Amino acid sequence: MILLVLSLTQGELHIPLRTVYEAIVHPENIAEHQTIRGLRLPRAVMGILAGAALAAAGALLQTVTRNALAEAGTFGINAGAYFAVVLCTIFMPSLIHSSPLITALLGGCLGAGLSYLLAGASRSTPVRMALSGMIVSLVLASFTGALQLLFENETNGLFVWGSGSLNQNDWHGAAYSWPWVTGVLVLAWLFRRQLDLLEMGDETAQALGQRVGLARTAALAAAVLLAGVTVSVVGPIGFVGLIAPHLIRLLGMRRHALLIPGSALWGAVILLGADAIARLFRGTLGELPAGAVTALFGAPWLIWLALRASRTAAADGGGGMSAGVLHKRPPYPLLLAAMMVLILLASVIGISAGSLRIPLGDTLAVLSGGGEAMYRNIILDMRLPRLLVSLLAGAGLAVAGVMLQSTVRNPLADASVVGVTSGAGVGALLLIVLFPAASGGWLPAAAIVGAMGAAAVVGVLSWRKGLETSTLTLVGIAVSAACAAAIQFLVIRSGMGAAPALAWLAGTVYARGWSDLIRLAALLIVLLPAAWLIGRRADLLGFGDAVSQGLGLALTRARLLTALIGVLIAAAVVQAVGTVGFVGLLAPHAVRLLTGHHTRRAVVLSALLGGLLMVISDIVGRLLIAPKEIPVGLVAAVIGTPYLLFLMFRSNRLRK
Repeated sequence: MILLVLSLTQGELHIPLRTVYEAIVHPENIAEHQTIRGLRLPRAVMGILAGAALAAAGALLQTVTRNALAEAGTFGINAGAYFAVVLCTIFMPSLIHSSPLITALLGGCLGAGLSYLLAGASRSTPVRMALSGMIVSLVLASFTGALQLLFENETNGLFVWGSGSLNQNDWHGAAYSWPWVTGVLVLAWLFRRQLDLLEMGDETAQALGQRVGLARTAALAAAVLLAGVTVSVVGPIGFVGLIAPHLIRLLGMRRHALLIPGSALWGAVILLGADAIARLFRGTLGELPAGAVTALFGAPWLIWLALRASRTAAADGGGGMSAGVLHKRPPYPLLLAAMMVLILLASVIGISAGSLRIPLGDTLAVLSGGGEAMYRNIILDMRLPRLLVSLLAGAGLAVAGVMLQSTVRNPLADASVVGVTSGAGVGALLLIVLFPAASGGWLPAAAIVGAMGAAAVVGVLSWRKGLETSTLTLVGIAVSAACAAAIQFLVIRSGMGAAPALAWLAGTVYARGWSDLIRLAALLIVLLPAAWLIGRRADLLGFGDAVSQGLGLALTRARLLTALIGVLIAAAVVQAVGTVGFVGLLAPHAVRLLTGHHTRRAVVLSALLGGLLMVISDIVGRLLIAPKEIPVGLVAAVIGTPYLLFLMFRSNRLRK
């Protein structure tokens, strides 16, 4: 009640409490009363409904998955719903206006379904579920970013809404959502006993007569419906569904008869409080979406939950998605030769193709030291350094993925897991916000500082547990979420001033020259050989902690050194080309399918495949909508998604 009153009195126009009372009880046709009844009261009611829905959805998801970190944001529902809304806004605007709930629900189901299947469905673990939700969210966010970049006019104004905003101009949003929210909450409470049985485990629930599959599907559908209703009105808001159910559980209320209404109540309190805090700083920071505030406060909570969850998480990092290995592996020399030939072909195409197509004969003439002056200028000053930066960046990302996957013993790991990519984004945006007049040459340095800072936080928080794999993974995901919240806040704070950093955050090799190549090569020429040299220790890490220590490996030191090399390589690449995802995830995965567990071979082949993926992504990005370009990071995500779906299908089939 206090927060409700506070939200009604706050805003650009300060309205006394007595005026608020009169506006509700005895309304008159004056500006203050119209502001209360037409703007602030709908906003407050929508905050209550959205907070209750998100918190209850989080409680249901945690019950279904038996994962303490599950909620609409970490489960991919928010990202899926946001993607669907952006897609329909561009291609089917009539649908988004007539049926916003259907649109958001379809997207939410897509995100939730992919996360659930990728994690192994009912066989998932907290580590696997958290990684799967993060990767699905990254995939969908990449598609969303690509659409917003290609259709700027159609999606103009969706960014603030995409951060979760409670702004309401009338009662339409509240009137639309309250029947859905209250109806689903009542139904969930009526099935409280079935939900209690789900938490006892499948075998116990079945022995007590529970139809586990049906109950789990119904609870998951209810969670997606609650989140979808919320996203369709106020946009994706994260962390409410994480904090509220845990607060209720900490109070000892674990039965769903109290958990569902208690979570809903605390969710409303949290979201109203976040909105009130956002408006407190309106004069100095400008209008902040409530979602940005919940993210800033919820990320530390996620870190704490990750540390708690790691106490009971399975220690085997191999609980991730695995595609196995081929029964007949191609010979290693043959793989090397094939990869080099493909890189050579892609490089020739990359140099020749563009808004101005250069004939193959002229391309070869320039590369051999001759050719026309115009072609020499285009190839040697523009396309060749860009191509070499792409090759080196892809190689670095792939080798960083090999190192980090060996560290956490999970094939779903890449630089995002230890916060390197999001930390680099925070560093770059801090430079732009705090020092807007700084030279662009400082951006790479700020990115490296941010990347290393985020990785250091993960290392410090995980050190007390000996850098144990589940702890490292969960804390890394939590720190990445914290950095993502900071990025969201900084982008909103800086407005259009963040445009250069946003382009960099998407991952781009546009206008990269010889100086960029020299700086990147100087870092990788030391780090890549170091990754190869430590390959034998990384092989031992794959056997598990007990076996590794039994073979005489200094486990913590080896894990720290392997992670440090991976982080340094990833930071070196990020400062050069921005945050390119999935190359460090997919290249090592594909190589492991071909070679099995052999780190030194994986380092070499992953470097070649990663460079090939980056070059192909750059070519596609340059040619698809020429003369405009799509950032290479977005293209890499789009190209990597089919392979990710293949891994999901194959790994789930191998587990059966």
